[in-house]
Amino acid sequence: MYVLFEEAGKFMAGRVMSEAEASAQVELDSGKRVKVKAAQMLLKFDKPAPAALLAEAAELAQTIELDLAWEFAPEEEFGFADLAADYFSAGPSPVQQAAALLRLFEAPHYFRRAGKGRFRKAAADIVQQALAAIEKKKQVQAQIEAWAQSLVNGECPAPVREQLYKILFRPDKNAPEYKAVVDASKTSHKAPLALLQDAGAIDSPWDFHWQRFLFEWFPKGTGFPALQAPAITDELPLAEVQAFSIDDSHTTEIDDALSLQGLGSGTVTVGIHIAAPGLAVQPGSPIDQLGRHRLSTVYMPGYKITMLPDSVVQNYTLSEGQACPAVSLYVTFDEASLEIQGTETRLERVPIVVNLRHDQLDDRITREWLEGEDHTDHADVPVSRATLAFFWRLAQTLKARREVVRGKPETFNRPDYSFKLDRASNDTPPTGEETVLIGVRQRGAPLDLMVAEAMILANSTWGQWLAQLGVPAIYRSQASLAPGVKVRMGTKALPHAGIGVPSYAWSTSPLRRYTDLVNQWQIIACARHGATAALAAPFKPKDAELFSIISAFDAAYSGYNAVQSGMERFWTLRHLQQQGITELDAALVKEAAGGAWLVRAETLPLVFTVMGAQGLQRGTKVRVKLGEVDLMALDVSGTVIAQLSTDAATPEAQAEDAEEDDTDNAGPLQIAVDLDEAPPAAS
Repeated sequence: MYVLFEEAGKFMAGRVMSEAEASAQVELDSGKRVKVKAAQMLLKFDKPAPAALLAEAAELAQTIELDLAWEFAPEEEFGFADLAADYFSAGPSPVQQAAALLRLFEAPHYFRRAGKGRFRKAAADIVQQALAAIEKKKQVQAQIEAWAQSLVNGECPAPVREQLYKILFRPDKNAPEYKAVVDASKTSHKAPLALLQDAGAIDSPWDFHWQRFLFEWFPKGTGFPALQAPAITDELPLAEVQAFSIDDSHTTEIDDALSLQGLGSGTVTVGIHIAAPGLAVQPGSPIDQLGRHRLSTVYMPGYKITMLPDSVVQNYTLSEGQACPAVSLYVTFDEASLEIQGTETRLERVPIVVNLRHDQLDDRITREWLEGEDHTDHADVPVSRATLAFFWRLAQTLKARREVVRGKPETFNRPDYSFKLDRASNDTPPTGEETVLIGVRQRGAPLDLMVAEAMILANSTWGQWLAQLGVPAIYRSQASLAPGVKVRMGTKALPHAGIGVPSYAWSTSPLRRYTDLVNQWQIIACARHGATAALAAPFKPKDAELFSIISAFDAAYSGYNAVQSGMERFWTLRHLQQQGITELDAALVKEAAGGAWLVRAETLPLVFTVMGAQGLQRGTKVRVKLGEVDLMALDVSGTVIAQLSTDAATPEAQAEDAEEDDTDNAGPLQIAVDLDEAPPAAS
């Protein structure tokens, strides 16, 4: 005797070896013996053999018309044998009974289970809804197949094109558009990006990266609403200084300027003057809401998306030839020792004599010129050599003092790279076809260092002042220089080990960084109210708004930096193509999987993967032959063809390198389309 039984939702059949009242020992065709409870047994039969019964029943089940079976099924509860008797004959065979069981089991939209081998027909409206859903599913599947075939044929259906960036980077994996791309990729044996590009969904590599950025960060576009910049109504005194700014030629948001008084008197006063939108823009105003939404200016080669509209920025930027409202920090130094004797913060109008552009002056304002080794008379430099020489000496001194706190010197082993696109205007996004010029600026150039150290001094001084007055602010801190210890943002004035200061509150770029605008509001309150500033400041201690701003800014700033890195990588790869560069000198940076190494190009801002470096050590210089450049995936790889040095990086150099690890952006581009993921279970 054989028995058909159910176990874990599956139907099985075997020979009954022995049977008791509550269970039976059953031998399966495989020879395995199982204990089957009486409640699991559905049908006992003598023939055919179990395997034949299941095979024949499965085939016969598909001939049972569900709508007909449902029509004639009784309204009350019934067993599968009852249906078999009604559908086939009064004395149904074991195969017919098993067929009825299988068909009933696989059609929950027509029949719902009511117990051991028993069912109840679904209500008519439920059946109709289920059938409609099944039909819709069939139509969707047919649509998926049609779209997939179009993609394979080199044509992109409009719905796929419209959902392109969602499919690639933030997909709903149950969406038909996504499934069509996956199916087409598998059928054509093409990577999704290559498939979509061949199908005309992507106009160009540059447009792809630009649209990807907009999808992620500016889904409603980069335009600004029409906003009127509020005027600064404060009666501000005119500062008795002659200030100058230092920026590059493309900077329109001039946030900071410097001044110097008392040179040669034994006591000098350095003025650090910061544009003061916080005197006009109020928290909660439309312009504030705009800034809080964008959180920062986004920079990329040949273009930028400003945090605030240019029409607003121009009302507060520190333009030459004007007396501009500013929040000024005055720091008094002993001229000989450069020890700080006092600080003072003022709200005032500051005469801006000139906006210096370092890209036009770096070749003249050199260390040699500032220290008197080069006697060239640069009469066209609008700031005196004596003033610039003092700021150079001060910058070096401040840096050295920070390095003592830091515990080791700051090194500038890697250059800064500048990207210039050959085009008439930077007012619109590039097209990707422009010729790119990549320049090199050694970090720590005099003008850079002057500005950097002045801003560090201001951010640190104001951070401590705010803390002393009990006024909350947004700080950046780093607990130590130990590997893996990252810079964090918070509301506590904690030390910043990486910079070497007791506290650090970004405050010097309020036109292009929202955190700085927030801190400026708090500084203005301190300047106006002194010891009672905590009562008057817009943000109070433990204000939940500050934590919300920190969280949003942290995410946006990291995202914008990733965008900038990606765009710079695009233009670097484009430079390789334009210049016909097929070989590069590089240094080994990090061992990767599969015997590969990450290398850093010697003369370009490019980290990429190479093969053929087995047995070499980190820091070794090599010559690399480049493979094909993939602008879509932002990828290039290479092969080591020569070893140029035998010197490995020292532990100290490795540690310094780790502080500026940029290998996270070594590419290639990662998309969210998973061709290996199992399809979702049918529902």
